[in-house]
Amino acid sequence: MKKYVCTVCGWVYDPEQGDPDNGVKPGTAFEDIPEDWVCPECGVDKSMFEEQ
Repeated sequence: MKKYVCTVCGWVYDPEQGDPDNGVKPGTAFEDIPEDWVCPECGVDKSMFEEQ
């Protein structure tokens, strides 16, 4: 699975780790994250992430 980086703050979403603090289980592909999820670092939405 591919990693995605926030273009605002540089935080990297790694599917192997997920974002369990915000309800995204490890192993969740970026495409499968709920649309209302936001960057845990700066709060922007998914549209501000790009494939790394």
